[in-house]
Amino acid sequence: MEVRNPLRALAALLAIGSSLAQARDDGRYANSPLKPWFESLHSKSGPCCADADGMTLKNVDWDAKDGHYRVFIEGKWWDVPDNAVIRTPNLDGRTIVWPIYIRPFGALLEVKIRCFLPGTMT
Repeated sequence: MEVRNPLRALAALLAIGSSLAQARDDGRYANSPLKPWFESLHSKSGPCCADADGMTLKNVDWDAKDGHYRVFIEGKWWDVPDNAVIRTPNLDGRTIVWPIYIRPFGALLEVKIRCFLPGTMT
């Protein structure tokens, strides 16, 4: 494959790479009694990080369809892979998803779900 504009190719790689880095642990939950529990959460895809990395969902923004979970993020339903579902008891009670946004050139192309912790749907 010939690269005609190496600067454009580099910019594309940087855009993709920056969209994959979503960690934003800013210390808000440093004193939470659930902090160690959140940090221990992992799916078959790997560790979910801390609570600050996750996004809580309202009950209307997630459901189960055909035996699988899905989440509503940025105006679209995204399927949750079975290997992203956390099967341990939810000590927090809220539904939390750890999304990875794929945004080449700024436009949302895809949301990959690293971890999904179902809530109580109450």
